[in-house]
Amino acid sequence: MADELRVLRSDSLRPVPAEVAVPHSLAVARWCAGRGWPVHPLAPGRKTPAGNCAACREPGHTYRGCGCPAAGRWCHGFRAATLDFARIENWWGERPGFGVGIACGPAGLVVIDIDAHARQLPGRDRLLPGIDIADTIDLTGLANGFHTMGVLAALRDATSPADDEATLRVRTPSGGLHAWYRGLHGHRWQCSSGSGGGRALAWQVDVRAHGGYIVAPGTVTEAGAYEVVGEAREPAPLPAWLARELERTGHLPPAHVPAPRPVPPRARQAVLTDRAGPGAAGRVLTGLLAEVVACAAVPEGAAFTEKLNRAAYTAGGLVAAGLLTEQEAERALQVAATHARPGQERRNATVIRSGLSAGRTRPLSPGGS
Repeated sequence: MADELRVLRSDSLRPVPAEVAVPHSLAVARWCAGRGWPVHPLAPGRKTPAGNCAACREPGHTYRGCGCPAAGRWCHGFRAATLDFARIENWWGERPGFGVGIACGPAGLVVIDIDAHARQLPGRDRLLPGIDIADTIDLTGLANGFHTMGVLAALRDATSPADDEATLRVRTPSGGLHAWYRGLHGHRWQCSSGSGGGRALAWQVDVRAHGGYIVAPGTVTEAGAYEVVGEAREPAPLPAWLARELERTGHLPPAHVPAPRPVPPRARQAVLTDRAGPGAAGRVLTGLLAEVVACAAVPEGAAFTEKLNRAAYTAGGLVAAGLLTEQEAERALQVAATHARPGQERRNATVIRSGLSAGRTRPLSPGGS
């Protein structure tokens, strides 16, 4: 534990001589992977992913169906992120200049990226999307994401992520700040950038979640180091007020019923669709359990934890609605999880309990709504 904390101390994140750069980069990657956060290389001295191989740079080539990540190559950025320590040793051991990126979705992370760029103030409708700011309100002094995030938090009588000492916070070389949270709310939170259009939380505030990555604390770029602020070294659970704001501003995908996938007989027996009911609720649970089981074919990078949590959250709603007993729900989830990830029953049980507990607060109707 002492070695891990030393990796993240601010005075250890400054540029270091070449002869010790290898253990520093490798230590950062190990520290992240040890927390279940899949890592991938960043280009030396930069905050962007390491370049693809020649074949993956061909026009028209995409990550879909590409065999490079499975072959141990880092092509396609965060989609190649891994928890495989042998691969991590190879990537950062042989290339000490690589930085460390973390795939937020598989890691279950929601990171609030607060910028402090010197830019012209936009129209009032873009400062806090969806919240009217009257012309009579004096905006003198409002200049960056720290201010807009502070205003939003004040409106909700809450603590701004920038000032949240309970969670991991990382100062960026440009003067911004990353506030890290665990997004285990049964939701697939989505990324956003600024407030120019589409989903957005606030001006000069980005959201890093599913479909994106974040620079790991401890990474050193040409612009400077990503340094931890305060004493917290772990992400706190996503605050309820912030979850509501993210949902309000479009950071959840549209609800849908996943397409059915083949389920092995052993898991199929535990799905309990007849007990869950023949309606939409039963079909949703069946589809979600099938997604969990399907992770067996993908040793890593399948977002297994996120899928198991989502299934447990839905099962909790069915339990609360009286459509399923808690014992039936737990058994179905445990069988599916054990099939996909044998040998990690304790970790699976933790995810299941958390998802069921959260889901029980929102009963599902017999129609599945």
